Amino acid sequence: MRLRHLLAASVAFTVLSTPAMGQTTAQAPANDDEAPPQLDDIAIVVTAVARGQNLLESSVSVSSLNADTIVDLAPRSSAELIRQIPGIRSESSGGDGNANIAVRGLPVASGGAKFLQLQEDGLPILEFGDITFGNADIFLRTDFNIARVEAVRGGSASTFASNSPGGVINFISKTGQSEGGSFGVTAGLDYREFRADFDYGGRIGPDTLFHIGGFSRIGDGPRDVGYDGSRGGQIKANITQQFTGGYIRLYGKYLDDHSVGYLPNPVLVTGTNENPEYSNVPNFDINSSSLHSANFKPVQSLDGNNNPAVYNVSEGMHPVVAAGGLEAEYDFGGITITERFRYSDISGAFVSPFPGSVGGAQAAADSVGGAGSTLFYASGPLSGQQVANPSALGGNGLVASIVLFNTRLNSLDNLTNDIRATGDFDFAGGSATVTGGFYFSRQDINTDWLWTSHLSSVEGEGQAVLLDVRNAAGDLVTQNGTAGFGATFFGNCCRRSYDLQYTTKAPFGSISLELGDLTLDGSVRYDFGDARGTISGSDLGGGRNGITSFDFNNDGVIDPAEAQTSFIPANSAPVDYNYDYFSYSIGANYLLTSDLSVFARYSKGGRANADRILFNDNNVSTTTGELRSDAVAIDFVKQAEAGVKYRGGGLALYATGFYAETEEENFEATTQAVFSRSYEAYGVELEGSYRIGAFSLSAGATYTDAEIKDDNISPANIGNTPRRQADLVFQATAAYDSEFFGLGVNAVGTTDSYAQDSNQLVLPGFTSINAYLNVRPVENVTLALNANNVFDINGFTEAEEGAIPANGIVRARSINGRTLSASLRFDF
Repeated sequence: MRLRHLLAASVAFTVLSTPAMGQTTAQAPANDDEAPPQLDDIAIVVTAVARGQNLLESSVSVSSLNADTIVDLAPRSSAELIRQIPGIRSESSGGDGNANIAVRGLPVASGGAKFLQLQEDGLPILEFGDITFGNADIFLRTDFNIARVEAVRGGSASTFASNSPGGVINFISKTGQSEGGSFGVTAGLDYREFRADFDYGGRIGPDTLFHIGGFSRIGDGPRDVGYDGSRGGQIKANITQQFTGGYIRLYGKYLDDHSVGYLPNPVLVTGTNENPEYSNVPNFDINSSSLHSANFKPVQSLDGNNNPAVYNVSEGMHPVVAAGGLEAEYDFGGITITERFRYSDISGAFVSPFPGSVGGAQAAADSVGGAGSTLFYASGPLSGQQVANPSALGGNGLVASIVLFNTRLNSLDNLTNDIRATGDFDFAGGSATVTGGFYFSRQDINTDWLWTSHLSSVEGEGQAVLLDVRNAAGDLVTQNGTAGFGATFFGNCCRRSYDLQYTTKAPFGSISLELGDLTLDGSVRYDFGDARGTISGSDLGGGRNGITSFDFNNDGVIDPAEAQTSFIPANSAPVDYNYDYFSYSIGANYLLTSDLSVFARYSKGGRANADRILFNDNNVSTTTGELRSDAVAIDFVKQAEAGVKYRGGGLALYATGFYAETEEENFEATTQAVFSRSYEAYGVELEGSYRIGAFSLSAGATYTDAEIKDDNISPANIGNTPRRQADLVFQATAAYDSEFFGLGVNAVGTTDSYAQDSNQLVLPGFTSINAYLNVRPVENVTLALNANNVFDINGFTEAEEGAIPANGIVRARSINGRTLSASLRFDF
């Protein structure tokens, strides 16, 4: 299996050297961000650097995706777009958010993008990319507003952004520099979703630019859930006033969207851990099904103030963002001042069913009600009737013991400001660029975890139903499919409430010397911040009892499910600590010829830990709120990289070798596991592209050898490969684009990896093929057909089990199956 995918990647990279993307498409600075990129132009780096730099003369690794590439590939989520970037491992199986994103072997022990920062227009979406149930990509949408996506891996990301030692992915918006707009409608052909996009920009005066755009959609989404799981939209706008020596730009964004959060689903695994065979559970396709259902919607629980409330599973991942900001730049006699400011009012919810276990229907009933229990339908067309044959329930005889992750995102408000001054000076026959700046952010984390437990059949196409249990005496021990009004199947853990505020301050500076063909640069950053607030929860310890009884159905009787009601205890624990850390990066680039350069860089950066280290008295005292050890607050990353870049005659080739040492303190909600580890990784990153006329070829591949070097919790893992870290990830695209039509084929793949750090169960490697066809029958009109995962392959990105269980049922996440969409776009 592994050899086959290694060969596939080798052939892809050799033959295909995503259309005209990779490092060849980075565009001009802020006021020229929509100039059409040409392959033989010299790309300019604008992300995580002091100022725009010529790519061949810089010592950073950067890739870029332009707007045309994004439209052609038609990614179903931002994670599907990000996975096209070399060096990035983007597990695009969670839907429109909640993706696990890593770079160059840096770990993803729990979830989110811990060591990688997602930005919009140079400022972070959230200060921390792995807030539990509030990952940054949940609040990000790709649409016609995007001019390009630029990604810096390693390098100066440590010093030009906080909490991002692994890299920065920056979604850069159009500003109206190129006058015109587009309107497009898209419909799923084999899935139910309808979407409309628009954007328009241009000049409203000689020196005034504007741009506005957005989207609206409705439908199930790429998997059949039986209701409108995808619904909502976004609108963004900006206006820019240019003047001699600079510009000022005001912008805003409003996002209110719902999407289904896909969590692990049951799949049948046979064979051995080393050579497993994954297949669908009867009546449940792992690629197109989900435990979401129209028959599982309203749920009752106590809210964050311990009052009864009704929530709806169809809320899904629900980001609500109202953001406004300012960007300005002015040249004061050779010193350029750049100011970026944004305030984002962020709230919403994360609601999705997680299978605590999946097993036989009768066994599930007996585990809840005791031996001899019987099952009854609690929702759906047979509601109230007894399940006549539990072994045939749902076409497979399986029941999922669901813990509903119902998390209220009361406030993830974020205020960010970055101001810097940059000057160019003559130095030793060459030139020097000096930058100094100050960064400030304030990040709220105010959330309530209101989990409940339910029994559900396992059926695809949105047909799953809730189930009730009666014990041997005929007494009902569940209520409308609810086994407990808390995380009953997780030992009643995790009824939590956070009310926190994290403040980050960071002065930073850099100097770059250009001495003929040699460029030297160094940068430093000093982050200092504080965490203030309170946490409350049933699993804080210290005698805080989190279980009570509550009469939800108002019948005057406390039934067994109501007797398992979780609440948030009144006595809270403080969070009150400070932290600081120092980051630096030094690099050198030498231009061997006008087309060829070599570079090397060493960096040390940090990531301040946020909510994931709390609820652990070994990390933060639950009586004083102070750190038990300063080392708990910061995870450091040390990186070395060296490479070669070539660009000329329509051909671009880049190769970078890298080495990284990483620390990590973390908490995983699904397993309630605490991590305290260090890692080591080394490898090589390859990227290439070639264009001749209307034809383009491009590819990227990253080989990584990663290892757990130390584990304070589970020493047996030392020496193992981190979970889900494949030896090789790769992507490649061949495209042809003429005046009348365009077509392209894209491949994204990975070799084998391990499901868990114990290195037993293997997640098989896979290669997903995507394709598109665009036809332009008349000027400014485009008809397009897009196919994602053409061959409907299984692509497993994670699994909860570390080894094949006795019943062969593993809970795993797979990429979406084949989806076909058609679109009509008008440009004007």
